[in-house]
Amino acid sequence: MAFTDDSRLDTSGIRRSGGGRGVAVGGGIGGVLIMLVAGLLFGQDGINAVNQMNGGGYSYEQVDGVAEDQLAQECQTGADANSNSDCNMVGTKNSLDAFWQDYLIENTGIQYSAPALDLFQGSTVSTGCGNASESTGPFYCPVDKTAYVKTTFFDLMQTQLGAQGGQSAEQYVLAHEYGHHIQNQLGHLKYSQYDPQGADSGAVRVELQADCYAGLWARNAQEDSNSPVQVKPMTEDELNRVIDAADKIGDDHIQMTSQGHTDSSTYTHGTSAQRVAWYMAGYNSGDMQKCDTFAASDLNNP
Repeated sequence: MAFTDDSRLDTSGIRRSGGGRGVAVGGGIGGVLIMLVAGLLFGQDGINAVNQMNGGGYSYEQVDGVAEDQLAQECQTGADANSNSDCNMVGTKNSLDAFWQDYLIENTGIQYSAPALDLFQGSTVSTGCGNASESTGPFYCPVDKTAYVKTTFFDLMQTQLGAQGGQSAEQYVLAHEYGHHIQNQLGHLKYSQYDPQGADSGAVRVELQADCYAGLWARNAQEDSNSPVQVKPMTEDELNRVIDAADKIGDDHIQMTSQGHTDSSTYTHGTSAQRVAWYMAGYNSGDMQKCDTFAASDLNNP
């Protein structure tokens, strides 16, 4: 969704950390796709995978204050957000925070606490959940309550997974990670640890609910006149780009692309069709109650 040109962006709560000292994860087309299964838009299951491979870690020793000042200078208006991926993440965070600030307490009675956003710039980043690389894909860490995004990943999503990309697809990525933060506040993120893989697993249900929450935000953000950043109504092309992105990061699509066959017993995120269906369940309804994947008897039909 495009922002109105005169929207004012707020970069507080957003950092640009430099390269960490951890070991890089993955690499190359195979490595990227393998790590995408564990790490792309992941919940607790992917966090554990990265943590085990890299030995933990929790450090911000290379946060670059100059880079953060540059971000504030670069990302001031909605027009900036419409033309720059980093600024798009800033505007999207602003909109997500404004939405969940009111919606969460009104619908659950729980006070919203905004996560941080790290637009990391190096090849690796040290987090409360371990060291991760750019090939891990965007992720949320519940230990430090931070969403990590390297926006060059959006190019990779197009070139290696075949997604159309675009502003709305990038927004979907961050909105999904915010969905994990909401799950963390509600105590639902833990279910991916208890039941980490399989077509009907807790991990899949956690991921599909985060997709639904992303759609929930997109629907309501268009109607939120009180938000400090205003978004224009989503066009048909923008919605199609989100649907395309969700389709390209389904377990079945990623496995077919990386290994030529699928194994539903190893699913952690849901199929392409399921990811699209649950995003649309949130988008069409605008109702958090429609996102209860844990109560769903058939994940193919929200």
